[in-house]
Amino acid sequence: MKPVILLLPLLLSGLAISAPSLSQQLRARAEASSKKIPANVREEYAKGIQSVRDSKVTASAKQVGDKAPDFTLKNATGEDVTLSTLLKNGPVILTWYRGGWCPYCNIALNAMQEKLPEFKKAGATLVALTPELPDKSLETTEKHHLEFQVLTDLNHQVAKQYGLVFKLTPEVAAIYHDKFNLTEYNGKEAGDDSLPLAATYIINSDGSIKWAFLDADYRNRAEPDDIVKALAK
Repeated sequence: MKPVILLLPLLLSGLAISAPSLSQQLRARAEASSKKIPANVREEYAKGIQSVRDSKVTASAKQVGDKAPDFTLKNATGEDVTLSTLLKNGPVILTWYRGGWCPYCNIALNAMQEKLPEFKKAGATLVALTPELPDKSLETTEKHHLEFQVLTDLNHQVAKQYGLVFKLTPEVAAIYHDKFNLTEYNGKEAGDDSLPLAATYIINSDGSIKWAFLDADYRNRAEPDDIVKALAK
């Protein structure tokens, strides 16, 4: 009889070990953070999320079937990028992230990068929008080796057109100010009390919204596999 230890490689070779989904990665991050963040801060974050829910911003934002507002924004290297121009080549995936300071955003961006070949195979262009100033968005792009466009939505200009902007509670705004100071990332005109939802849209070539992910909880993000499935429909 062969020793068990010699049989293990044979057994494991027949098993497909899949990578964790984005939602699993985000959940693991949230669980790890909850052990490090003081209870009073966790409480304020929870109140902040509830405040976003109470604002009904997810219901008032652009929805499936709506016309997607066109826009022109600058990418991380200062070049103009126009939505309607991108749509001439096929559907566009628009995804918002809050900033390079947000660990959940960084996890989501990496997951999007991993799925980029599948998005391209489906004929879609992925574009990320952020309120970060160009210098900051360039840091994020280079840090994560992103191969898709990252556009600066200065002063939440486009996020407002899509109805995605919400106000932070004063308590959460104060916590953010002490930790990293939003105005250093987004500029003084954007203020330090507003952020966009971490929303994701698929825009059809005709400019209509085909698919949308809207959630009041910043820890939840569009699952890349769901985007691939939506593109295939």
